[in-house]
Amino acid sequence: MPILWLSSEESPLIKCLTVKRKTMKKIRITLVRSQINRPEIQRKTIKALGLTKMNSSVEKDATPQILGMVRKVSHLVKVEEI
Repeated sequence: MPILWLSSEESPLIKCLTVKRKTMKKIRITLVRSQINRPEIQRKTIKALGLTKMNSSVEKDATPQILGMVRKVSHLVKVEEI
């Protein structure tokens, strides 16, 4: 039985890999309140965002995962759209 090869224009894998992504929005996250006496899950979320000290800032893409983490600690951080 012969194997039928798809041309590169017909292959869904090639189309998936060559689709140009739109640029994500960027946000700046700043830690404005202390992590002291906060639940461990909030401290781990702050660490996962890359925030270490008070008034430290990081710039991240506004992905659903990052926005979910920001929402969990929204009372501790300040968020600005870049």
